[in-house]
Amino acid sequence: MSRRPAHPALTALGAVGAVGVACAVWGIGIERYLFTVREATAAALPPGSAPLRVLHISDAHMAPWQRRKQQWLASLADLEPDLIVNTGDNLGHRDGLAGLRRAFEPFAGVPGVFVHGSNDVHGPTPKNPLLYFAGPSKTHVAPEHLDTSALDAFLSDELGWADLNNTAASVQLGGRRLDFFGVSDAHREWDDLDALPGAIARLGERDAATPLLGVTHAPYQRVLNRFTDLGAQAIFGGHTHGGQVCLPFYGTLVANCDIPLKQAKGLSAWTHGGRSIPLNVSAGIGHSIYAPVRFACRPEATLLTLTARDTPA
Repeated sequence: MSRRPAHPALTALGAVGAVGVACAVWGIGIERYLFTVREATAAALPPGSAPLRVLHISDAHMAPWQRRKQQWLASLADLEPDLIVNTGDNLGHRDGLAGLRRAFEPFAGVPGVFVHGSNDVHGPTPKNPLLYFAGPSKTHVAPEHLDTSALDAFLSDELGWADLNNTAASVQLGGRRLDFFGVSDAHREWDDLDALPGAIARLGERDAATPLLGVTHAPYQRVLNRFTDLGAQAIFGGHTHGGQVCLPFYGTLVANCDIPLKQAKGLSAWTHGGRSIPLNVSAGIGHSIYAPVRFACRPEATLLTLTARDTPA
């Protein structure tokens, strides 16, 4: 007795379902553990400057049980960076600092700077991922407050990194002065851009050989434009997760802020007011514990070598 052939619609539905399952297995079970170091070079420093190897880390969203992530982060100390730039969202759980200590303690003694993302202050909450296509996410439930003071004490007092939340700081690196300014999470409108000119002025006189670098968690256009106006010679950002779930051969679908999608991860140039400067947006290392997936967007840290420009900014 011959079998009737399957209806084409059922065959197509089955194929789509199989592809969906395979993608879920890859994104949840494999790719989110495929940690990678992206290396890039940008001419951003004053003419005559020696190269500067910057390890840019962002969006760890650390939970205490994430041992593979902690071990990989700790191993990055072997890269021997000159400087760490941490663009926030370090915590992903109320007890995330324990895991963060295991991850970051090998960096003690390496100069660094940091800013906050919202998940350095508030714990993660469940969200419908489809809402990201409607625009930047909003908080609809009362968040859990995290121990930000303990996080800052670890980063500042134990690791020696400079807090750039709505302020500026100078960092000494082998007798070399580097100037930084930054803002707290612009996604939550915690940024105070008007505080920055005074903060930069309080750093004192700067000569032509002193770099000025901007650091933000969320790379909103208002922040990038103001940083450019203030004379930043390069900008570091995070927050976007590079889209987290991307389309192969297409790229980022959502950025969770108003940055152009083509600049939501990696090294690009930000142009405003007649100036064009390097912008590095990290695709980040982690994810919310409520969205444990990465697809076509591997978790990353960036080893960015800043070199001297041929001409002044």
